[in-house]
Amino acid sequence: MSRALGLALGWAADQVLGDPRRWHPVAGFGHVATALEGRTYAARRGPGVAHVALLVGAAATTGLVAERITRRRPVAHTLATAMATWAVLGGRSLIREAATIERQLDGGDLIAARVQVRNLVGRDTARLGPDEVARACIESLAENTSDAVVAPLLWGAAAGMPGLLGYRAVNTLDAMVGHRNARYAEFGWAAARLDDIVNWIPARVAAALAVAAGPPPGRGARSTAIRAVRRDAAAHPSPNGGVVEAAFAGVLGVRLGGSNAYDGRVEDRGVLGDGPSAGAGDIAVTRRLAQQVSAGAALVAVTLAGRGHRHRRRHRP
Repeated sequence: MSRALGLALGWAADQVLGDPRRWHPVAGFGHVATALEGRTYAARRGPGVAHVALLVGAAATTGLVAERITRRRPVAHTLATAMATWAVLGGRSLIREAATIERQLDGGDLIAARVQVRNLVGRDTARLGPDEVARACIESLAENTSDAVVAPLLWGAAAGMPGLLGYRAVNTLDAMVGHRNARYAEFGWAAARLDDIVNWIPARVAAALAVAAGPPPGRGARSTAIRAVRRDAAAHPSPNGGVVEAAFAGVLGVRLGGSNAYDGRVEDRGVLGDGPSAGAGDIAVTRRLAQQVSAGAALVAVTLAGRGHRHRRRHRP
């Protein structure tokens, strides 16, 4: 049960404390990845595969060593799992960023909101209007609730600390090099594809949790959300982001998606949902939905980890 308890404690720590202000392990991993890229980079897939294999392998191995050192000491294993969980989750910080953007838009400070939303999205924001800034924020809340909360919790439940650290390494590398630009189209291919694979199940769990949470009063319906996922998700360029964003759009009763600019390149990300275009007034209800999905994911992960523990005990020689 130490894995289940560690996941629960780590999730609670993230909800209360958010990301560490200094010496964040994920930031440290990013610095190492950047330094290694200086040696491994070439505009080909092979070096990109090696880059990902080295870094993800190192992260997962670190988790495996921690598991082996602490597995016979339940208290130590619980605390180590809690620390790893807290380090890789980003739910509270995501909610804080969204709340800041909401306040800026409500106060009419569009310039500040354009700058703030860059912490959440990779699109060009310098010319976005208030509704487009709000849409960017809401779409990031949806997708990153899956990537930064649901997925690491599920991987932690399935594989313990190696799953937690290995998953975060994959997702971080995708954010760093998994781009469709001249520099990373080939080198970042492995990071992007691996991220698609490890997030395939979590994204669908996140979408299911959003639908299960139910629409807020006066918003969409569960049937609307399910229809949006089935009809609209495939139009999104991400096989996972489209599923989660479509589910959120349907539950919230708003329309997401459209065209975004990335380094001057315009990308059509499809239209998700049937309602009116999302605006600043929809950020608060999206934050509440994201928190409900986060809590649901924690419950699912703790339940799965607990069942896994009982299964291992029954089959222990």
